[in-house]
Amino acid sequence: MSRTRDFVVNPGHGRFRPNRRSVLAGGASLFAGLGLGGGLGSLARAQSAGGGMIETYGYNFYNELSYPADFKQFAYVNPEAPKGGEISIGVLGTFDSMNPYTIKGRAGAWSSSMYESLLGEGPADVYGEQYGLLAERVEYPEDMSWVIFHMRPEATFSDGTPVTAEDVLFSHNLLLEEGLASYAAAVKARIPNTEVIDEHKIKFYFTEGISRRSLIDQAGGVSVWSKKWFEDTGARLDQSRLETSPGSAPYVLDSYDVNRRIVYKRNPDYWGWHLPVNVGRHNFDRIRFEYFGDDTAAFEAFKAGEYTFRQEGDSKKWATQYSFPKVQNGQVVKTELPDGTPPADSGIVFNLRRPIMQDKNLREALTLAYNFEWTNESLQYGLFEHRVSFMQDTPVMAEGVPEGEELEFLKSLGDVVPADLLTEPARMPPTSSAERLNDRRNLRQAAKLLEDSGWVVSQNDGKRRNAEGQLLELTFIFNSSNEGTLSAVVENYIKNLEIIGVTPKLEKVDAAQYTSRERAFDYDLIFDSYIPFLGVGTGLMQVYGSESAAVSTFNPAGLASPLVDTIIEQALAAQSRQEEETRLKALDRALRYEMIMIPAWYRGSYWVAYYDQYEHPDPLPQYDLGYLDFWWFNQEKADKLKAAGALR
Repeated sequence: MSRTRDFVVNPGHGRFRPNRRSVLAGGASLFAGLGLGGGLGSLARAQSAGGGMIETYGYNFYNELSYPADFKQFAYVNPEAPKGGEISIGVLGTFDSMNPYTIKGRAGAWSSSMYESLLGEGPADVYGEQYGLLAERVEYPEDMSWVIFHMRPEATFSDGTPVTAEDVLFSHNLLLEEGLASYAAAVKARIPNTEVIDEHKIKFYFTEGISRRSLIDQAGGVSVWSKKWFEDTGARLDQSRLETSPGSAPYVLDSYDVNRRIVYKRNPDYWGWHLPVNVGRHNFDRIRFEYFGDDTAAFEAFKAGEYTFRQEGDSKKWATQYSFPKVQNGQVVKTELPDGTPPADSGIVFNLRRPIMQDKNLREALTLAYNFEWTNESLQYGLFEHRVSFMQDTPVMAEGVPEGEELEFLKSLGDVVPADLLTEPARMPPTSSAERLNDRRNLRQAAKLLEDSGWVVSQNDGKRRNAEGQLLELTFIFNSSNEGTLSAVVENYIKNLEIIGVTPKLEKVDAAQYTSRERAFDYDLIFDSYIPFLGVGTGLMQVYGSESAAVSTFNPAGLASPLVDTIIEQALAAQSRQEEETRLKALDRALRYEMIMIPAWYRGSYWVAYYDQYEHPDPLPQYDLGYLDFWWFNQEKADKLKAAGALR
């Protein structure tokens, strides 16, 4: 539930793994969609039970699954991967709760991993498919007016109690009563009734006259908690607590030391080890997270062997600081691994909830003040590319002037589409000189836009004010645990804002304050990200739509656009993959037109460094690095590292 920003070291690599089930609201997905291809070649059709009924072992909106009913394991895993060992990861920030769904406080890293759903996370080599986990079968009519999940009777919580349909119903209702308001409103509008048929069978009814997208996978994606535990303890889902409820997943909490460490252990009594979706996965005996106040301390701890796996995001560190002896002698592996996911839609986000930010001229001027080319060459060692699209480098990325089916679709929407959207190329960020931070051409253009909006430079102090004498003052909040290259990027951007007469207030706050202010939308500017969309799902409304713009933390800009809403509604009604792609291209075009953020950088690979005691499938699947999922531990290599003194 909480959208905290605890970062596994380092704070992101600029790409988004479309999670196999994108979690937008405490483990319950509202953002499900179609894949972009890939997978195993031939597709298995869900079986018809007759009379317009479909009965299947997994779910995809088009009733097509890449894995057959009798599959043994996902194609990319090593079914012979040994079990054992430990992997440890550094985390920046703090935590004061082990309840990942709390609206208050900061949840501990990976705390949602202890809970499962009816449909598990889909395979990492295809997108938009899910296979039964707590549920062994899914049954629904062709019109998708309802769905019945047939649960596995052998499923148990970690305390040995059975997982039943009553637990599923309880969890569903708990999210509606104590979960995020935007999530509850969206689900209530789509799922009006839920019925327990028997101990291991539950039925969800769906609202008539709405899109059938993201209904079955929404119902199947809810994390399942123990009704008995919540009733016995009186615990609330929306409150911070360190006590954990029993889950049904492969890992359980082993220990924690607040703000210092969290350890999970593999549960040898886990009920689901025999399932094909689990073969070759969940291989480590222990997964340990070490907490640090800043990335400098975290990096030194990695070099010392205090934790053993690091996903790097700081270009300066990657380019200049990975020449320490353990890398040189091969004890630490430094490598780039392919990343097939679309990049995270990250950048400097404008808070449109603030009246001052409603001015598109102002937003354009602020965009012109960001010099990607200089930033990349001077601060990031030329290692990145400039992101231009909300679906960068995918088939649904809008390019050039709309034409063909996309143009016809946009024309069909009527007056909600601005005339220039039909005739102008898809919006691109400005290009700047890499020679100097303050590109004069762009800054002159920015100054003119500000003057056109009534923000005039005062002759007394060189600062811009409007006709009422109001100072053009903008607050930019920044998480101080992200000091390093990102901090330098923001500070240099602030310098350009000052040159054009803006009065920026860069407020560096600790992780807890940052989370609080982010949730309260207490900022004009923030470095944040949106979730890219490989397919259509009702979660698009939660992320980009007007419906919950005032309250949704997944919409940091507070975008409320009739144009975007209309395109999403039409995309949800798409009847074919071709229609869906066309409408998603239009959505990308519209989001870029609305100018809600200054797009930042991305790259097409993972930067990772790890002590040479881990192994992984080769090749990796398209949609996941998977180091906590399907990598494994090599005991012989670990013994050599310890004998050499590289690890304790």
